[in-house]
Amino acid sequence: MHEEMLNAHPMDCPYCGTGFELLVDSSQGSHTTWEDCPRCCAPIQIDVGVSEISGELEHLTLGRDDDVI
Repeated sequence: MHEEMLNAHPMDCPYCGTGFELLVDSSQGSHTTWEDCPRCCAPIQIDVGVSEISGELEHLTLGRDDDVI
């Protein structure tokens, strides 16, 4: 993990609506991961899209664990 590539993004839990900051490491490239909601502990699926050319974050999509994103 590269500290300079960590960015905080305000998000809302797709289950309970609680707002939280999600730290995204764009040095990992595009990937899908899961994080638990800090309030309701539900598993949140996170799709991270990173440009192969610039390395910049292109999209960040959250969904329920059983959503197809």
